[in-house]
Amino acid sequence: MRGAGRFVRVDGVPLHVVVEGRGPVCVLSAGLAMAWFDWDAVAALLVAAGRTVVRFDRPGHGLSGPAAEPPTAAGEARRIAGLLDALGLPGDLPGGRDEAGRVTVVGHSIAGFHAEAFARLYPERTAGVVLVDSSVEEAPRALLPVGVRTGLARGVGRAVSAVGLPAAFGPLARRVTVRASRTGGSDPAARDLVRRVYRTGRVWRGALLENARYVDVAGEVLALRDVRPLTASATVLAGHCGSDLRWLARQAELADRLGARFEVAGPAGHLVMLDRPDQVARAVLDADQLRV
Repeated sequence: MRGAGRFVRVDGVPLHVVVEGRGPVCVLSAGLAMAWFDWDAVAALLVAAGRTVVRFDRPGHGLSGPAAEPPTAAGEARRIAGLLDALGLPGDLPGGRDEAGRVTVVGHSIAGFHAEAFARLYPERTAGVVLVDSSVEEAPRALLPVGVRTGLARGVGRAVSAVGLPAAFGPLARRVTVRASRTGGSDPAARDLVRRVYRTGRVWRGALLENARYVDVAGEVLALRDVRPLTASATVLAGHCGSDLRWLARQAELADRLGARFEVAGPAGHLVMLDRPDQVARAVLDADQLRV
């Protein structure tokens, strides 16, 4: 599925977004350095099931503009809210109004932090949250001060762009990473899209900046859990291919802490949406059934 994308400015950054289908709204946000097209198979299933699917690229990812500021959990939650506002969603949709006026937000990997933050900070706008092989940090701590990490990320990003590494190795790095992160084979993304996205230094810089602030975002989410209850239905969907039982246990512990349903998608690597799009779509639809 290759729906027509558009650009919507949120907090001063042009965000690339693809909106498809009609019906209750689902927002899909991919993990570090991933793009909107990594949800193609999941989006197709959700559209066929009568859902409006919103896929967007965070700043510095996909086709979106570069990040103006380092990411925070609250900032990414606000970005989702701002994107929905700019799109006028939920609202009077071609297929009928979502009476609850709420969305199901889906976060993969590091975007699981963002999805959870949105659900906690905007409970009146959240019907459900689905965390797909989400990042988990029980006690995040950094070895270097935040300013040093941020400065290093920006410096390295500028350096790799200046010497032409993204143009030379970006698509290859994407292909190798995807193959190593799934059980179902090679990268299914169209080569022209991969070249268009991953040959740019902007994407490398965006990924480095998100990674540099990873522990800070994780700590922010942990703090939110103490003060902002999770009132929406939640599902933790973990990928499993028969190994790394410790990771599976951590995902189950996350579900227990959140009071969420725990499901296992398998066989699947970390990129569950590529290996088992059917199970991801089913988890979203099951969460959607709990709208009130």
